[in-house]
Amino acid sequence: MKIIDLHDPQRVDKSPNGVEILMSSGSFVQDEFVISKIELRLYTEQIDDKLGSFSLITSFVETDKGTVEMIYDEGFRGENHLKKTRDFLISNLGISGLILRSIICLREKLTNE
Repeated sequence: MKIIDLHDPQRVDKSPNGVEILMSSGSFVQDEFVISKIELRLYTEQIDDKLGSFSLITSFVETDKGTVEMIYDEGFRGENHLKKTRDFLISNLGISGLILRSIICLREKLTNE
C-alpha cells in the first residue's frame, strides 16, 4: 500500500530534488508496524527572484504494511532548508512524532479498506 497524504499528489509525482536519510539500515517495530526506512524529501516547486525557492518537504516512512509520504513543511525557507529540517528532527525527538503520525495514517487507511 502506498499512501500519499497530500491534497495534490501530483506535487510528488517526480524525483525529489534532495533526500535526507534518517534511517535506512535495519528495522524496528512500532505498534505492530516494522519500520524499515525514514526519509525527508525535498521538492523545489518554483523559484522567485526575491524570495528564492519554494520548497515542499515531505516525510517518507516505509513499513511492512505500506509506505506513507506526507507534507512535513513547505514555503520559502531559504538555503539548506532540508538539512536544517533534518537537524531539527534529530535534535528534538521529532522522528518519533513523524513515525507515529505515519502509523496513524497507515492504520486509518488499512481500517477503511
